[in-house]
Amino acid sequence: MLTTSRPRAARHLAVAALATATIALSACAPTDEADSGSDTSSASGSGSPAAEECTPDALETVTDGTLTIATDDPAYEPWFVDNDPTNGRGYESAVAYAIAEELGYTEEQVTWVKVPFNKVVQPGPKEFDFDVNQVSITEARRKAVDFSSGYYDVVQTVITNEGSAVDGATSIADLADAKLGAQVGTTSYTAITEQIQPSQEPAVYDTNDQAVQALKNGQIDGIVVDLPTAYFMTAVQLDDGVIVGQLPLPEGEPEQFGAVLAKDSPLTGCVSNAVDTLREDGVLDQISQEWLAQQGAPELS
Repeated sequence: MLTTSRPRAARHLAVAALATATIALSACAPTDEADSGSDTSSASGSGSPAAEECTPDALETVTDGTLTIATDDPAYEPWFVDNDPTNGRGYESAVAYAIAEELGYTEEQVTWVKVPFNKVVQPGPKEFDFDVNQVSITEARRKAVDFSSGYYDVVQTVITNEGSAVDGATSIADLADAKLGAQVGTTSYTAITEQIQPSQEPAVYDTNDQAVQALKNGQIDGIVVDLPTAYFMTAVQLDDGVIVGQLPLPEGEPEQFGAVLAKDSPLTGCVSNAVDTLREDGVLDQISQEWLAQQGAPELS
């Protein structure tokens, strides 16, 4: 069982370590953006493995005795800090190390590799044991990869610059004529095409940094991202950034981030068990309060 007294697991850091994101990450997380959900049906595979199957000696990892975890480069705040997933700072870095600890791996037994978002969700062999990179669990993606139980409930959010054409919008209808952008292959892009359905074709970018630059240049009216990323972008990356509002959850069901594994990976059940334990023990809540605590954002009707 994970204990929160361990420095890496507890993530006790000085306030200065997050100076650039303090404005974005203050106050309390709204209930609809809580990191842990009651839905544990996200994991692929069947049955729950026995405890003795989920130890470093038993797990069939890419490298014997080592847990190889992947994420993208750059790795964005508040999910990772200083573009360094190895430091345990940031929500997903902390969650990854907590999963590793639940599986019996020490910090020294964890190795990180850089894998682009699009490559992670493509079918085929993987050079990692699992990936954490704000990858939303979808049925379409399940055809190519496995997912662990969800470790974070997601709300998609529209951001813009103060004074833009969509600043002050209060409904999805107000975005009908907007030129919006999102990272390629993400559920943020899907939210534009399926929920907002603007008259203009969405702009697609390889990275969120490119989308931010396009917004600065006036090439788009707004960007769609998850809420924590929206807070970071508007507080740190944009001089006059504002949050327009959160999009409603489709059909009331939460979108969740899950760890990505190779299709039919022998590790899927064990990683899901670890995530479930972290949720039940309140560890995901503790990590969220440290890295994702923030004020709410208005909901678009």
